[in-house]
Amino acid sequence: MADDQSSNKRRKTASETGGGSARGEATYRALESEIEGLRSEVARLRQDFLGFGAEVVGLRQQLQLLRGNHEVLPLVAQTPTVDLSRFDTVLVAQIFSFVGTSRELLSLALTCKSFGWRQPTSGRDWSLAEEAARGAVSSGRNQVEGARITLSPYVRGTATWLSILHESEHPLKFDKLLGCGIKHANEQKTSVLAISVNNSNCPDSTAIASNYVMVSGVHYADFQITAGIPQIGIVRPMPHLDPVRYAHGNYTFFEREMYGNFSSTIEAWGSGKVHLCQYYCITGSRLWTDFERERRDEMNDSQWAGMEECQAGDTIGMLTNLVEGTLTVYKNSRRLGVMKDDLSGSYCWFAGLLSEGAAVAINRGHPPGA
Repeated sequence: MADDQSSNKRRKTASETGGGSARGEATYRALESEIEGLRSEVARLRQDFLGFGAEVVGLRQQLQLLRGNHEVLPLVAQTPTVDLSRFDTVLVAQIFSFVGTSRELLSLALTCKSFGWRQPTSGRDWSLAEEAARGAVSSGRNQVEGARITLSPYVRGTATWLSILHESEHPLKFDKLLGCGIKHANEQKTSVLAISVNNSNCPDSTAIASNYVMVSGVHYADFQITAGIPQIGIVRPMPHLDPVRYAHGNYTFFEREMYGNFSSTIEAWGSGKVHLCQYYCITGSRLWTDFERERRDEMNDSQWAGMEECQAGDTIGMLTNLVEGTLTVYKNSRRLGVMKDDLSGSYCWFAGLLSEGAAVAINRGHPPGA
C-alpha cells in the first residue's frame, strides 16, 4: 500500500511539472512576439526619421534659394491709405502719441514726404510734422514745474516749430552773454568759452541762463568745468540787461559801478536780500550781495562750512530749493553742504569766466541720491 501511495505521488509531481513547463513556454513565446513587434516599430520609426531628415534638407535648400532671390515669393499687401491732403487735428494728435519727441518727428518728416512736405492747402504752409510740433509746444507738455521758460518765437525761414520743440525739451542754456571775451562753445548754447578779442584778454565775462527763471520749487543743475576756474551761482532775472551794451569790455556782477544799474529793479525782486550768490572755484568760498552791501562786508562773509576748491575736470552741482530757501553745493556728486540760506523770489543760473580758455557747460539734472 505504501508503494501505491509513492507511485501516485510521483505521477502527480510529474503532471504538475509538465503543466508549469507549458505555461513558461507560452509566456516566452508571447514575449518573443512582443519583442519582434517592437523591433518592427523601431525599424519603421527609423525609416520615418530618415524621411524627415531628407525633408529638412529640402527645406533648407528652398530657404537658401529664397534668401538668394527675393523675387521667388512676390510680396502682395494691401496698405490702408490715409488722406493727408488736409490737416486733421485728430490725425495730428494720433501722430504725436506715437512719435512724441522732436527727433522722432524730424525722422518721420525726413523719411515720409506726406508728413515732411508743406501742405499749402492747410492755410499754414507747413508740414504735418511741423503742425504736430506746434501742437506739442502750444500744449506746454514740456513745461518744468516751478520754472518760467522763454522759448524762441516762430519765425518762418529761421526758427521752425521742430526746433522750438527741441528747445522746449532742453530748455536750460546760456542764452545771454555779457562781456567781450566770451562765446558759445556748442550749437546748443549749453557751453561757453572765454576768448581773447583783438589780441587782448577780457578777463571777466558772464553767461546767464536768463530764459530759465526759477520761481518756485526745487531745481538742480550740473556745471562741468572743462578748463580754467570759473565762478558759478544764481542771480536775479534781469531781462533788461543788454548784451550789446557790455560787448566791448569786461562784465562781472561784483563791479561796484554795476550796482547802480540794478537799484531800479531791486523792489521788483521782493523782500529777499540775497540777489546774487556765487561759488568761487579757486578757494571754494562764496560771495553774495544785495547790491547795497559794502565790499568789505561781502568779503568778510565769504566763509561757509562746506567750502572746498575745485579745478578743471570737476563737476559742480547746485540745488536751489525755493521751498526751504537754500542753495546747496555738490562736487563730483558729493554733497558739500548748504552754501547760502534766506533765498526768496526768482533766480537764474549763471557762470563767470575769469581767464582766456576757461570753459564751463551747464546741464539740467537731478541731485545725487534723488
